[in-house]
Amino acid sequence: MQNETGRSFVGIMILIAISALTIRIAIERIIEFTTAQNESSASGTLKSISVALENFSRNNKNIYPANFALLTQSKPAYLDKNYIAISPVKGYVYNCPKLDSTGYICNAVPVNCRLTGKTNYTISTGSLFFSEECAK
Repeated sequence: MQNETGRSFVGIMILIAISALTIRIAIERIIEFTTAQNESSASGTLKSISVALENFSRNNKNIYPANFALLTQSKPAYLDKNYIAISPVKGYVYNCPKLDSTGYICNAVPVNCRLTGKTNYTISTGSLFFSEECAK
Protein backbone atom coordinates (compact mmCIF):
# COMPACT_ATOMS: atom_id res chain seq x y z
CA MET A 1 0.00 0.00 0.00
CA GLN A 2 2.83 2.35 0.88
CA ASN A 3 4.50 1.69 -2.51
CA GLU A 4 1.30 2.56 -4.43
CA THR A 5 0.97 5.87 -2.57
CA GLY A 6 4.54 6.73 -3.54
CA ARG A 7 3.83 5.99 -7.21
CA SER A 8 0.65 8.08 -7.10
CA PHE A 9 2.55 11.00 -5.59
CA VAL A 10 5.28 10.77 -8.25
CA GLY A 11 2.60 10.60 -10.96
CA ILE A 12 0.89 13.69 -9.61
CA MET A 13 4.21 15.58 -9.43
CA ILE A 14 5.02 14.65 -13.05
CA LEU A 15 1.55 15.80 -14.13
CA ILE A 16 2.00 19.12 -12.29
CA ALA A 17 5.45 19.65 -13.87
CA ILE A 18 4.14 18.97 -17.38
CA SER A 19 1.15 21.26 -16.79
CA ALA A 20 3.39 24.06 -15.48
CA LEU A 21 5.68 23.75 -18.50
CA THR A 22 2.72 23.83 -20.90
CA ILE A 23 1.27 26.90 -19.18
CA ARG A 24 4.64 28.66 -19.29
CA ILE A 25 5.02 28.04 -23.02
CA ALA A 26 1.45 29.21 -23.66
CA ILE A 27 1.98 32.43 -21.67
CA GLU A 28 5.25 33.17 -23.53
CA ARG A 29 3.50 32.75 -26.88
CA ILE A 30 0.63 35.00 -25.81
CA ILE A 31 3.10 37.68 -24.72
CA GLU A 32 5.03 37.40 -28.00
CA PHE A 33 1.80 37.66 -30.01
CA THR A 34 0.56 40.66 -28.01
CA THR A 35 3.96 42.36 -28.27
CA ALA A 36 3.97 41.93 -32.05
CA GLN A 37 0.46 43.37 -32.28
CA ASN A 38 1.42 46.35 -30.09
CA GLU A 39 4.51 47.05 -32.19
CA SER A 40 2.53 46.92 -35.42
CA SER A 41 -0.09 49.25 -33.98
CA ALA A 42 2.54 51.70 -32.68
CA SER A 43 4.35 51.81 -36.02
CA GLY A 44 1.10 52.42 -37.90
CA THR A 45 -0.13 55.03 -35.44
CA LEU A 46 3.15 56.95 -35.59
CA LYS A 47 3.00 56.93 -39.39
CA SER A 48 -0.60 58.21 -39.22
CA ILE A 49 0.54 61.00 -36.89
CA SER A 50 3.25 61.92 -39.39
CA VAL A 51 0.79 61.96 -42.30
CA ALA A 52 -1.54 64.20 -40.28
CA LEU A 53 1.30 66.59 -39.45
CA GLU A 54 2.50 66.70 -43.06
CA ASN A 55 -1.05 67.29 -44.36
CA PHE A 56 -1.57 70.06 -41.81
CA SER A 57 1.65 71.67 -43.00
CA ARG A 58 0.65 71.46 -46.67
CA ASN A 59 -2.72 73.05 -45.93
CA ASN A 60 -1.18 75.83 -43.80
CA LYS A 61 1.62 77.22 -46.00
CA ASN A 62 4.28 74.77 -44.75
CA ILE A 63 3.70 75.63 -41.10
CA TYR A 64 3.31 72.73 -38.67
CA PRO A 65 0.85 72.94 -35.76
CA ALA A 66 2.02 74.56 -32.55
CA ASN A 67 0.39 71.81 -30.50
CA PHE A 68 -0.88 68.31 -31.13
CA ALA A 69 -4.49 69.11 -30.21
CA LEU A 70 -4.87 71.20 -33.38
CA LEU A 71 -4.80 67.98 -35.40
CA THR A 72 -7.98 66.70 -33.75
CA GLN A 73 -9.80 70.02 -33.27
CA SER A 74 -9.59 71.37 -36.81
CA LYS A 75 -12.43 70.97 -39.33
CA PRO A 76 -11.97 68.45 -40.84
CA ALA A 77 -9.81 66.72 -38.25
CA TYR A 78 -6.44 65.40 -39.36
CA LEU A 79 -6.51 62.70 -36.66
CA ASP A 80 -9.39 60.95 -34.94
CA LYS A 81 -7.68 60.87 -31.50
CA ASN A 82 -5.13 62.88 -29.57
CA TYR A 83 -2.72 59.98 -29.03
CA ILE A 84 -0.47 62.05 -26.80
CA ALA A 85 -3.28 62.97 -24.41
CA ILE A 86 -4.72 59.45 -24.18
CA SER A 87 -1.37 57.60 -23.90
CA PRO A 88 -0.65 54.80 -23.28
CA VAL A 89 -2.41 53.17 -26.24
CA LYS A 90 -1.95 49.42 -26.80
CA GLY A 91 1.20 49.26 -24.69
CA TYR A 92 2.91 52.35 -26.14
CA VAL A 93 3.27 55.94 -24.95
CA TYR A 94 3.25 58.61 -27.65
CA ASN A 95 4.90 62.00 -27.40
CA CYS A 96 6.26 64.76 -29.60
CA PRO A 97 9.23 66.34 -27.82
CA LYS A 98 9.67 68.72 -30.77
CA LEU A 99 6.52 70.15 -32.29
CA ASP A 100 6.68 73.69 -33.59
CA SER A 101 6.01 75.63 -36.77
CA THR A 102 9.22 74.37 -38.41
CA GLY A 103 8.84 70.63 -37.86
CA TYR A 104 8.38 67.75 -35.49
CA ILE A 105 9.90 64.71 -33.84
CA CYS A 106 7.43 62.19 -32.41
CA ASN A 107 8.09 58.97 -30.50
CA ALA A 108 6.31 55.78 -29.56
CA VAL A 109 7.94 54.05 -26.59
CA PRO A 110 6.74 50.80 -24.98
CA VAL A 111 5.28 51.15 -21.50
CA ASN A 112 7.26 48.11 -20.38
CA CYS A 113 10.23 47.14 -22.55
CA ARG A 114 10.06 43.48 -23.62
CA LEU A 115 6.53 43.02 -22.28
CA THR A 116 4.36 45.55 -24.16
CA GLY A 117 6.87 46.12 -26.97
CA LYS A 118 10.49 45.55 -27.94
CA THR A 119 11.02 48.55 -30.22
CA ASN A 120 11.14 52.34 -29.83
CA TYR A 121 9.85 54.21 -32.86
CA THR A 122 10.67 57.78 -33.91
CA ILE A 123 9.37 59.79 -36.84
CA SER A 124 10.50 63.27 -37.80
CA THR A 125 9.83 66.07 -40.26
CA GLY A 126 9.53 64.72 -43.78
CA SER A 127 8.21 61.36 -42.48
CA LEU A 128 11.68 60.03 -41.66
CA PHE A 129 11.02 56.84 -39.70
CA PHE A 130 13.51 55.24 -37.28
CA SER A 131 13.24 52.21 -35.05
CA GLU A 132 15.55 50.77 -32.43
CA GLU A 133 15.36 48.04 -29.87
CA CYS A 134 14.39 49.39 -26.48
CA ALA A 135 16.85 49.13 -23.61
CA LYS A 136 15.68 47.09 -20.67
